[in-house]
Amino acid sequence: MALRIGFDMDGVLADFAAEYHAVEERLFGPVVQTTRAGDPEEEERAEEEEDDAEGERKKKEEGRKKESGAFRRRRDIVWGAIATTPAFWQTLKPTDPGAVRRIHALMLRYRWEVFFITQRPATDGDTVQRQTQRWLVDQGFDLPSVLVVAGSRGAAAGALRLDYHVDDSPRNCIDVKSESGAKPLLITDPDDETTIASARRLGIGTASTIMAALDILEQASLARSQPPLLHRLAKIVGWH
Repeated sequence: MALRIGFDMDGVLADFAAEYHAVEERLFGPVVQTTRAGDPEEEERAEEEEDDAEGERKKKEEGRKKESGAFRRRRDIVWGAIATTPAFWQTLKPTDPGAVRRIHALMLRYRWEVFFITQRPATDGDTVQRQTQRWLVDQGFDLPSVLVVAGSRGAAAGALRLDYHVDDSPRNCIDVKSESGAKPLLITDPDDETTIASARRLGIGTASTIMAALDILEQASLARSQPPLLHRLAKIVGWH
């Protein structure tokens, strides 16, 4: 039976942060401190968290509050510009120029069933799904299955009956772990020992790059018929 694998888009395959900061610099000129690009899929969630944190910041000095407010307004302006940019999601550079093409080659070699999953906000022009599909085709993956989902990533992984899911969001990986039978694989900075340790405690695998994640998935495909090897791989990666 073919492996069913899900891939997040931004931060995993597409370099959203770089384009976000390019828009910011175009609007405001070179800045000493840029605003946080974050994950476009978690923008609404991040805003809610910042609203909660605002109450705590009331205890801080007034100057710091004004600076935070200015950053928030600047970020809102950047997001407004993104929303009005036609085909914005087709303009992003890849995190690794060969990653999508390699996914395509592995899909053909091991008969993977691949799904690209995103929760990107809409922009002017085509739908998020069509923009994402065109971007993936340009990167070397023909006939991509793109799912634009709302709500829990775990629910989507469960509905798709995924075996593995690759993401750069710890929260998405926790959702996948708790709400589906898929093994999540978190792409994170290899120097971020705290995140890596926390992920592994929860049974979430980690990889330093998308290429490293694909190495792991290829090993998982090769070891499917050899349980001892698969068990050893799971122990190395952090799955349990």
